[in-house]
Amino acid sequence: MEEKKTVKQPRNESVHNLILENRRKLSVSGIEEVESFNEEEIILRTTHHGVLVIKGSGLHINRLNVDSGDVSIVGEVTAMDYIDESLKSKGPGLLSRLLR
Repeated sequence: MEEKKTVKQPRNESVHNLILENRRKLSVSGIEEVESFNEEEIILRTTHHGVLVIKGSGLHINRLNVDSGDVSIVGEVTAMDYIDESLKSKGPGLLSRLLR
C-alpha cells in the first residue's frame, strides 16, 4: 500500500458527492485524506461522512486535487461502503463474551 496523502480543503466546504460512470470512472468530492490505495481497494477519509472504501479491479487514482478535496478514480468499481468510525467496537462483542 502507498503512503497517506492529506488533502487540504477549506473549512467552510463540506460537500461530499459521488459520481460513478458505467462502473469505470468514479469522481468523489469532499475528501480529506487518501488513507491507502492499491489496484483492488482505495480507502478515503471524507469530510463528515466517515471512511469510504472503494473496491474493484484495476483501480487507479487518475486525478487528486489536494486543495479542493476532489479525487478521480478509474478502473472497474465493484463496491463502495462507508465505515462510520464512531460505531467501532470498543471491546469484545457480545458473542465473544458469551463464548468464553
